[in-house]
Amino acid sequence: MKKSLITIAIIMAFLVGLSVLLYPYVADYYNARNQSKAVASYHNAVKNLDEQNLTQLWEAAKKYNENLRNKQDRYRPTTEESTEYNNLLNISTVGIMGTLEIEKINVTLPIYHGTTEGVLQIGIGHFEGTSLPVGGTGTHAVITGHRGLPSSTLLTNLDRMETGDTFALHILDETLMYQVDNIQIAQPEDLSALTIDPEKDYCTLITCTPYGINTHRMLVRGKRINAPENTEPPPPPHPITPEATKITPTIPILIIITPIILIITTIKLIKHKRRIRN
Repeated sequence: MKKSLITIAIIMAFLVGLSVLLYPYVADYYNARNQSKAVASYHNAVKNLDEQNLTQLWEAAKKYNENLRNKQDRYRPTTEESTEYNNLLNISTVGIMGTLEIEKINVTLPIYHGTTEGVLQIGIGHFEGTSLPVGGTGTHAVITGHRGLPSSTLLTNLDRMETGDTFALHILDETLMYQVDNIQIAQPEDLSALTIDPEKDYCTLITCTPYGINTHRMLVRGKRINAPENTEPPPPPHPITPEATKITPTIPILIIITPIILIITTIKLIKHKRRIRN
């Protein structure tokens, strides 16, 4: 009886350990699928907008950016200003203003309004107080995201970006292409690198660093360049991007091995009980 309890305890410990091991892969796969659906849903909503609505959305966003340049305390908006901000570029009920595509690290992510923890757990957020990501001279949009989350990849691999690499913002019916021209590490409270240059069109991606310690911030700044002709938004015919369908080899290996181990363990346990009875 004592040996049987020990065997059961070992099996339970194995299952718990396996669950802990599988959680990051399963959670990342699940969240990547949801992110892909959000991206596809956004671009489908854009396709349903008529020309007049698109024009109004662009004009309102550009007017916001113009007013932002002269705002002294732009990182501390009032309640009324935040309400206005959340309504801009918002064509859905979930607050997505566009999508970020970084081909080099194979990510396509929805960009949400704001950088609350709720937003950063499911996607990336636009830093309120910076220019809306609609481009134009005298704008500097800032987009932030986590890295190293056990439940989602997000911007985990942003440190692979190098000067000269490109990333794209798909905003409404346009694609804005940026080429990385500066990468730096800064303190979390240091916002000096986010200033708006009246002669430039910048977009900066921010994530935590060093990996797993997160005491500083990595800033990957891109300068606007011309997008290739016929650039299309990233979602395929079905709402799943490559990131969502990519499964690490660890998962199928564990799925195959686990039942085999359980079957072998169960057979040994049954044989052990039979020997005890005999």
